[in-house]
Amino acid sequence: MNTKSLRNFRIVLWALVAVVALAATALYVFQPPKRPLGLNGQTFALNSTKGGAFTQDDLVGTPSMIFFGYTFCPDVCPTTLAETTAIRAQLGLTPDQLRIIFVSVDPERDTLEMVKSYVEGFDPSVIGLVGSSLEQTENAKAAFGVFSEKVGEPGDPYYLVNHTALTFLIKADGTFQGTISYEEDQATATAKVKRLVQG
Repeated sequence: MNTKSLRNFRIVLWALVAVVALAATALYVFQPPKRPLGLNGQTFALNSTKGGAFTQDDLVGTPSMIFFGYTFCPDVCPTTLAETTAIRAQLGLTPDQLRIIFVSVDPERDTLEMVKSYVEGFDPSVIGLVGSSLEQTENAKAAFGVFSEKVGEPGDPYYLVNHTALTFLIKADGTFQGTISYEEDQATATAKVKRLVQG
């Protein structure tokens, strides 16, 4: 191949590289946004006390505080719901500025009606989520890395459930920001929520 042919070949080659680069850029910029997933890449769908289904897509739009528990919980769950609603009130935030979401880990006993009555006893705006099946509940737990297990004698209707006692802080874009531990210092927890809402 002579010098002129080699130069022409290089020009064509670089032109092809430029075309491929422009196409890749256009694909990245103009492709529709991908469907958001749960925190661990797991999709989920649960029944909402506000009506309809709540999925990983619904995490987008408003900052959220999400807690997993059950209505028969003797201490952790009522304490956490009381504290989260108190923090929101203290910061003067509306439900449109910060959602509080309670997810049942006990779909065997927790009906949607029971959860609705339970969470709205703390604040009418709290969203309760319940799986129609154990599989739906497990998917939601997997999305957040939550653990739970029944404790007690087989067949005992008054069994307890050990479960992760963290409140998950989810940003308005649906991504994870951090957690609040059970009975964490109130000033520290409030500061975390303030940062969450300020974005």
